[in-house]
Amino acid sequence: MTRLRLFAAIKIHPSPEFLNIYHKLKSGLKDERIKWVEEENVHVTLKFFGETPEDKIPEIINELKEAAIKPQPFQFHLGNTGIFGSSYKPKVVWFGINPCDELQQLYANIQKQLLTIGYKHGSENFVPHLTIGRIKYIQDKKFFQLIINEYKKTSIQTVEVKAFYLLESILRKEGPVYRIVETFNL
Repeated sequence: MTRLRLFAAIKIHPSPEFLNIYHKLKSGLKDERIKWVEEENVHVTLKFFGETPEDKIPEIINELKEAAIKPQPFQFHLGNTGIFGSSYKPKVVWFGINPCDELQQLYANIQKQLLTIGYKHGSENFVPHLTIGRIKYIQDKKFFQLIINEYKKTSIQTVEVKAFYLLESILRKEGPVYRIVETFNL
């Protein structure tokens, strides 16, 4: 049986300010081993399904449609730059999302609906963020922290959310390609 690597997410269309900060981080850290997320792939993950049997996809789509019925379109604000992992062993560079009740509610709706078809909520808390780089190795940790701190408290972009998506992640050597499986309008 065919399996697709799936996740539900909000796609981000980077603003000029977003791209400006992203490119400054990328060029400032060009000597470090960081796999930067391609501009067209930037997103907020709402649920990662992983390798999913094709016959399970219609059920997932139905539950995600249910989760999208009540929420209205909303906005959230991207601000701050940070890392996951310790300053000694950073793993991810991210842009943060200012607290947003509507985003938390959408996430909760999705989790609740997916529970009805056996997708349990993970033990991790939902920490809304945009992964912009996956760190392979940092040579100069002090310089790395200096660059990250430069954008730590930076306002980046306001995002209009009118839909979320079920996406397939097709892994390639050059980086993943995301294909829209279904769109869920709010």
